[in-house]
Amino acid sequence: MTRETPSGLLISVVVPMFNEAEALDAFFDRLVPVLRGITADYEVICVDDGSTDSTFDLLTRRHAGDGRIKVLRLSRNFGKEIALTAGLDFARGAAVIPIDADLQDPPELIPELVAKWREGFDVVLARRADRSADSLKKRLTAGGFYRMIGRLSKIPIPANVGDFRLMDRRVVGALALLPERTRFMKGVFAWLGFPQATVDYQRAPRIAGAAKQRFHPLWNLALEGIVSFTNLPLKIWSYVGFACAAAAAAYGGYIVARTVVYGIEVPGYASLLTVVLFMNGLILLGLGIIGEYLSRIFIEIKGRPLYLVRDRLGALEPAAVPAGVRNVNAPAADEPARPGADG
Repeated sequence: MTRETPSGLLISVVVPMFNEAEALDAFFDRLVPVLRGITADYEVICVDDGSTDSTFDLLTRRHAGDGRIKVLRLSRNFGKEIALTAGLDFARGAAVIPIDADLQDPPELIPELVAKWREGFDVVLARRADRSADSLKKRLTAGGFYRMIGRLSKIPIPANVGDFRLMDRRVVGALALLPERTRFMKGVFAWLGFPQATVDYQRAPRIAGAAKQRFHPLWNLALEGIVSFTNLPLKIWSYVGFACAAAAAAYGGYIVARTVVYGIEVPGYASLLTVVLFMNGLILLGLGIIGEYLSRIFIEIKGRPLYLVRDRLGALEPAAVPAGVRNVNAPAADEPARPGADG
């Protein structure tokens, strides 16, 4: 099926940003000509996720020079997953493309994504066929994570596919129906389904600055992916408990039989202490896993909005947002403040 060219805004590019001042000029110098080569009906939604450098000031100047560059400024740093969600909420294009500002994902690939979309695919994945630009540590940890999540999750999550992709408007509308507050976007995207195509590319080094995500946030993101998309860690402890109980019963039977045959022996302190510490360790580990799931239930039932918008530059309005799920009340810079607005 060949997709007909829609009327109105064709492409929305969503760019979550945190302290990207050094990379902004190079990013826009490459992105804007690519988009102009496809269509004049595009928008670039930049989400400033609580930057502490001059990112917002530079985005303000870009918006003043080109109204198609629109800016959301969140009230604080909510994390990349939430910043990406905010940009997707406000995107109005028939095709929506998330991309990072560090140019590791090349804007020059966008025409290929659009071409596949025009063929009728609702989702076009950009897969990293070559990650040699990443450090050895990152390649090893990423490979291990994708192998683990592939075995644990019931939803197939494509390996070496990040947020860089193209999604049709109806896919973005379906995404707005998912209200969870602890979000692993790669898994959420995979859960949506829809007809997909894949375009391979070579991942480039960062053009400026340093990676914003360190080991601990990446570890938390991986843990979020595992906990959000499989309950196997909870189920497995039933089997671990059964195995330990069976082993304890067998060992108890052995002790009774040995006592009957050989008489009572003084128990060894070392062996007893080892067994007690081992079992206590298992109990604490099991409680920790249960706690990970309970903490997410706690976060969900509080019902807080995903993000708060401090400023909007451009006549932005959210395309489709479930009521009470996300705060989107900040007026645009060229609009009068509404009662109860956060901006």
